[in-house]
Amino acid sequence: MKESNWRRTLQSALAEERAIAIPSEFDRVFRAYHSLVFRTAYRITGNAADAEDVSQTVFLRLFRRSTGAEVLGNEESYLRRAAINAALDVIRLRQSDRTVDLVDMPAEPAREDTGELRQALGRAMAQLKPRPAEIFALRFLEGFSNPEIARMLGISLVRVAVIVHRTRLQLRKELSA
Repeated sequence: MKESNWRRTLQSALAEERAIAIPSEFDRVFRAYHSLVFRTAYRITGNAADAEDVSQTVFLRLFRRSTGAEVLGNEESYLRRAAINAALDVIRLRQSDRTVDLVDMPAEPAREDTGELRQALGRAMAQLKPRPAEIFALRFLEGFSNPEIARMLGISLVRVAVIVHRTRLQLRKELSA
């Protein structure tokens, strides 16, 4: 592309960008919670690029829904849950698109390092139903206690404990296989 065409395209894009009015409430929510959404997504995906994609997806969905304030009762809880669900969607998509050429496979299985273990856990979590995956991520990746999770999700403490227990058993079974 000629430099003059490139500059014209860039100038028109910048002019369009200035024309988009970002509501102040959305801007406040974005500034306050972007790092929380990114960290949550990074803990699940284990990849900064995927975590940034998740962050963009979460905030784009929020922006399209409204200006932010009237949609969210508890902003932090909503955005954390949205990040967990979007990150699990990324893992599921990555898992379904996964192909490996036979020549690239190692002759002997290598010992699993933490990166491989994180990927295995991500793949196993992708097999879970959304609610157990969300509760597991809140409990073990985000570090919330069972009572905090029960309050956040509006379910009983017993229900949280049962889901955590069953999810741990299911993940243990899938990871040992």
